[in-house]
Amino acid sequence: MRTILLTGKNGQVGWELQRTLAPLGRVVALGSDQLNLADQDAIRKKVRDIAPHIIVNPAAYTNVDKAESEPELAHAVNGIAPGILAEEAARLNAWLVHYSTDYVFDGNKQEPYLETDEPNPQNIYGKTKLAGEEAVRAVGGKHLILRTSWVYGARGRNFMLTMLRLAKERDELRVVDDQVGAPTWSRSVGEITALILAQIYAPSANKNAIKDAPGTYHLTSCGNTSWFGFAAEILRMAGIRPSPQLVPVATREYPTPAKRPMNSVLSNDRLASVFGLAAGNWDENLQLCMQKDLHRGSSTQDRA
Repeated sequence: MRTILLTGKNGQVGWELQRTLAPLGRVVALGSDQLNLADQDAIRKKVRDIAPHIIVNPAAYTNVDKAESEPELAHAVNGIAPGILAEEAARLNAWLVHYSTDYVFDGNKQEPYLETDEPNPQNIYGKTKLAGEEAVRAVGGKHLILRTSWVYGARGRNFMLTMLRLAKERDELRVVDDQVGAPTWSRSVGEITALILAQIYAPSANKNAIKDAPGTYHLTSCGNTSWFGFAAEILRMAGIRPSPQLVPVATREYPTPAKRPMNSVLSNDRLASVFGLAAGNWDENLQLCMQKDLHRGSSTQDRA
């Protein structure tokens, strides 16, 4: 049976991947208590003990603002660990699926970012994630780097759950309205990852196409909105009464330790072209999450 090593099992995407990857093989899912990605020797030992056919790495240092004061730890987890996983995957002739972020771009482009656009991260988190991408590419081998953005879900720590909590505590919510991106449901990321791997391992797979499959892809919901627009849809769909007043603010009115890109919209055209896959519209996915997932799973909040 095919063995799949999954890191970050308690995170938003990791939780979904435990379920979506199950039909593809035996999933060995590890949390941070079982695999410390800041420990290079521990990474090598764990991979060699498990000897997987596929390594899927959604684990990351994700506290964007705290990374500004913990750059060494963020770099160890986001920048160095992916390279170690890539080296071990290459030694096993295994596939590596690694996740990255819209924050590798500066956000100054007016159109959606392509995979071929030059990265220019503006904060420590983005710089460490870019370092991880570069480490994976330097090793080569069979790898997929999937960049996503504005990830949310019924578990973990994310913008949707924060808005739902604050809506019950405050009469007014001030939300940034000049940063634009594509809110992406963690379940969509998990499902599309599984579908990509299913195509790669399908007996009928076009071997020439699969030969060209390794590389970087953008994997986000379709369409875009601002954080303010995202918040407005969350509150509308939740039907919270009385609903707090939403106040749009500019980024300059809401300073944070880490600078955010103004435009986080990523083009998904390459994903559609190579694999024929798309994550669906952001607002439709949000509705599905809130209607079918949130009420079932939100009582247990895993650490993202």
